[in-house]
Amino acid sequence: MHTPSFQGVLDAARQIAPAAVRTPLIEHPALNAAIGGRVLMKAETLQVAGAFKFRGAYNRISRLTDDERKRGVVAYSSGNHAQGVAAAAQAVGTRALIVMPSDSPTVKVEGVRAFGGEVRFYDRWSESREAIGAEIAAERGSILVPPFDDPFIIEGQGTVGLEMLEQAGVPMNQLLCGASGGGLIAGLNLVMAEQSPATRVIVVEPEAFDDTRRSLAAGERTPHPQGAPSICDALMAPMPGELTWPINQRLAGAAVVTDAEVAEAMRFAFRWLKLVIEPGGAVSLAALLSGKVAAQGLTTGLVLSGGNVDPGLFAEIIEGRFEG
Repeated sequence: MHTPSFQGVLDAARQIAPAAVRTPLIEHPALNAAIGGRVLMKAETLQVAGAFKFRGAYNRISRLTDDERKRGVVAYSSGNHAQGVAAAAQAVGTRALIVMPSDSPTVKVEGVRAFGGEVRFYDRWSESREAIGAEIAAERGSILVPPFDDPFIIEGQGTVGLEMLEQAGVPMNQLLCGASGGGLIAGLNLVMAEQSPATRVIVVEPEAFDDTRRSLAAGERTPHPQGAPSICDALMAPMPGELTWPINQRLAGAAVVTDAEVAEAMRFAFRWLKLVIEPGGAVSLAALLSGKVAAQGLTTGLVLSGGNVDPGLFAEIIEGRFEG
């Protein structure tokens, strides 16, 4: 296994170019006015399978040998990595089994199945998805494709940062991104360290799942306490990854947002920006709108990492019936 690197991100960009969407970087006067600065939003909601996860999944799965493709892949995910893996597997002609929590949003489960993926449910509070995934992979002789702790996954996600810098055309003072295991923000850190070291990379997490913030404060990988679920189902990993953490130690800051603040950001995006964003994909926007991260007079980049929101929850949020 190689060490994730900026050169690896450049290679990933070439690898995924035939299959991934080069998503737009959006600026909107309504958001700029609300924030008092420039905000550049990377709309990964428009990526294949509705989230950035396709980038890393395709970068990994497209490199399988012919023999490995015959044996298929196994992954574990609450939904976006699951769909990304299923879509990438379908694209390269292999089969995928995804271990998903039983409380995954229906839209994400249906998404996996729509791409031809097989689903095996587990209880996120009492079972280990890693153990289940490893056992199934061993039984089937399949290749395990983890959600963040794989160099090809990290480097594939880093292509988001490459595109943002190319599309922005101006220096970004800060870049906000949510984190679960930290694969996306690790990829962003690899790119910013090389191409825009003055850009402050800031992690944003749900308040009950702030393991990266706790790890930064402690100086080592630290889990969050097991607590109540969040609507941000995509950001509920218990602890930063072994490969992602050494990279993410260079983060310039951390912010924590509540479910109510995330819901407000989703409402704002729908009403003013005409964008549909899932809760986990809206945490960075929530950090700006709530004032958790100061942005007045600055140019701020942020990643809208996914748009796979359950229709019922989305309706409840945009109609103002969800209080958090």
